[in-house]
Amino acid sequence: MKIRAGIFGISGYAGQKLVEILSAHPSAEITAGFVAPVEGTPEISDIIPKLKGIVSLKCENAPDWDRIEKECDVVFLALPHSLSMKFVPPLVKINKKIIDLSADFRFSNLQTYEKFYQKHACPELNEKFVYGLPEINREKIKSAALIANPGCYPTSVILAMLPLAKNNLIESRIIADSKSGVTGAGRTPSLGNMFAECNENMKAYKIGEHRHAPEMDEVISGAGGNSYSVTFVPHLVPYNQGILSTCYVNLKKKISAEELQKMYEEIYLNEPFVRVMAYGVSPAVKNIVDTNFCDIGIKLVDDKMLVVVSAVDNLVKGASGQAVQNMNIMFGLKETLPFF
Repeated sequence: MKIRAGIFGISGYAGQKLVEILSAHPSAEITAGFVAPVEGTPEISDIIPKLKGIVSLKCENAPDWDRIEKECDVVFLALPHSLSMKFVPPLVKINKKIIDLSADFRFSNLQTYEKFYQKHACPELNEKFVYGLPEINREKIKSAALIANPGCYPTSVILAMLPLAKNNLIESRIIADSKSGVTGAGRTPSLGNMFAECNENMKAYKIGEHRHAPEMDEVISGAGGNSYSVTFVPHLVPYNQGILSTCYVNLKKKISAEELQKMYEEIYLNEPFVRVMAYGVSPAVKNIVDTNFCDIGIKLVDDKMLVVVSAVDNLVKGASGQAVQNMNIMFGLKETLPFF
């Protein structure tokens, strides 16, 4: 018996990555696909040519609710912010499990969401969603029907900071410098994403005002029981996939490098997708591309200044891979499928 999955938003990068991952999953099958209105109903292989002969399914340009009710056990929403919440109420009405990759249900504080995004269309459903970071909420995810998949930048920074937050070692502010490949900006064409603009170039953007920063603040603060603020500076770099986040933290007390390394290794010992590097070794983006891993390395640069570097694939652990990891947990499957 396979888990029957529907995907809304197959034409986007995250939607395409979902198709690739699920098509390789031994315990799942894609039974419905929805793509933004286009002429006709394209085959998935028309949108993702490398899957020709592997996945044979027509994409609808409007949801067939009767078909979804009968043929889907779970629906992935790989849609832009604000669009996802339009589809959640009808999916809840027909009792579908939902994994939403947008930011629409990530915040427990709706005022924060509305400050950085827009007015919420279904606030009554927001509290029913579980934040889908397994390393924090695995037990809640097991019994959840509605999952808010974390953002890509937040995944990299939260996992880097989690051991410090849990042990109350962060003095106050966190500085996070993150560099993302171009797919992080999505498929909608823009001047800044054109090859001639990105190639042989690197630039910071939305300094101190990126919408992912409050997500980091809320989750890291909740994990540690204290209030933390992240000064977040994202950069666009000229490769396709991957995020490298370098986080700088003043520690509350003096602690040895050996103790810090042991703390990270113990906290992530049983986490299948978090790999802690040897002390002083920095992760590399090329080692996590097309994997669901988050690699983390630490280095103490003086008595109380710790640098933590993390690397994730923005389309996999930062989006679709983590979404499938959540599906596995929800349905009691082996958590690492189909990655290993």
